[in-house]
Amino acid sequence: MSSDKKEVDCGRRNLVFATAAVGGVATVATAVPFLASMSPSERAKAAGAPVEADISNLSPGEMMRIEWRGKPVWIIRRTKEMLESLGKINDRLSDPASKRPMQPEYAKNEARSIKPEYLVVVGICTHLGCSPTDKFKTGAESGINADWPGGFLCPCHGSLFDLAGRVYKSMPAPDNLEVPPHYYLSDTRILIGEDKA
Repeated sequence: MSSDKKEVDCGRRNLVFATAAVGGVATVATAVPFLASMSPSERAKAAGAPVEADISNLSPGEMMRIEWRGKPVWIIRRTKEMLESLGKINDRLSDPASKRPMQPEYAKNEARSIKPEYLVVVGICTHLGCSPTDKFKTGAESGINADWPGGFLCPCHGSLFDLAGRVYKSMPAPDNLEVPPHYYLSDTRILIGEDKA
């Protein structure tokens, strides 16, 4: 074989390698944005993603608000007195045993929670979707009535909820407030929007 032919074959081989390399880079450059466009946007991820809440600074009797799936979620650290009031008003509640499916099974108890001290509830009235206000002061000081044990009032149509988010009888709201899926990552962190596997 002549040296001229070897030079042509080497040149051709180098050209093939260079063309293949450029083609590979072009394929990757085209595929990356295409594949990225198929994954959900950050906004879509945030809309359904679980949310972590730090409750380390939440004092007894206080409530914090966070947002999950565009909904307000309340985390209330109940005092001993608040917890004691729950069993005293069952006869005034529409669904005191939480028989309707407004909470996961692990929150189907009088306190409607995993740990009685903490209530995690979606702060949206089950009547027309208004947001109730907290009325933690008791008795006449609450502005509701003299025997009010504390809870929530929906100002739109007057629905009342106790400190476990259970609705009172004869109210416009048909159901208790929703308890979202959640679990404790630690003593001071709660993951809202996901059940523990």
